Amino acid sequence: MFHGPAADCGPDHAVAYKTRFGIIMFVIYSLIYIGFVAINVIKPSLMAITVILGLNLAVVYGVGLIIFALVLALIYNRGCTRQEHKAQAEHEAKEAQ
Repeated sequence: MFHGPAADCGPDHAVAYKTRFGIIMFVIYSLIYIGFVAINVIKPSLMAITVILGLNLAVVYGVGLIIFALVLALIYNRGCTRQEHKAQAEHEAKEAQ
């Protein structure tokens, strides 16, 4: 029932890319979330406006934020995986020389 030690993954040659990409995505999401908060602080009555299919802006914006976060996570995962493979291939090519 005991788990063994964690697998050794070795050095991450794509850490700079992943850090920069993650910060950019965080800033994008934060700006959109700040818009949501700003509407609620400055003019909360706007959140009651019916936007689509009988749903008000608060529901659409809130669910949209959740879906957008999931989409960003998928984009981040795909981009980082691609960069990890590229960086690993470059590193192995350097070692082979």
